[in-house]
Parts: sequence; C-alpha cells; structure tokens
Amino acid sequence: MNIYVGNLSFKVSDQDLMEVFEEFGDVTSAKVIKDRETGRSKGFGFVEMENNDEAQAAIDELDGAEINGRTVKVNKARPKEQAGNRR
Repeated sequence: MNIYVGNLSFKVSDQDLMEVFEEFGDVTSAKVIKDRETGRSKGFGFVEMENNDEAQAAIDELDGAEINGRTVKVNKARPKEQAGNRR
C-alpha cells in the first residue's frame, strides 16, 4: 500500500520516515518529496508497505501523531489522476 504523509518537518529525511514506519512492519520504500531546483523538502512524502494490514495500522496510529515537532497527516495515497490539483 502506498501511504501519503503530509505536514512533515522540512528536516525529516527519507531514513527518518522509514524508521517511523518500520515500527509497524516492512517498509518497501520511503521518500520525502523535494523541490527539483532547490533540493528542499516540500513537506510531504510517501511510504510503501507491502502488507496492507501493517500499512493500515501505521495509518491509524500515525495520523495526527507528532514527527520532529510537527503533527502529520497520514492516509492511503490516491493515484495521481484522483489527487487533483492541490495548490
């Protein structure tokens, strides 16, 4: 399952994200999205977990939790065509 993680601290790294989610099961990938030009975090990322039950447990536990001083929004990622324009 692909998981969206929003409102991340700009200091959170891919590794930080992976470590938080690994408490719930195997993480296939963890990626903080960065601006192509500046390399600065955009404040959100995606985590991929193979086991849907573990992924759902992570979503349930981490939505509204604090990571590096920021309250994060965690939910199942929607495909790009459904996500729409989030400006």
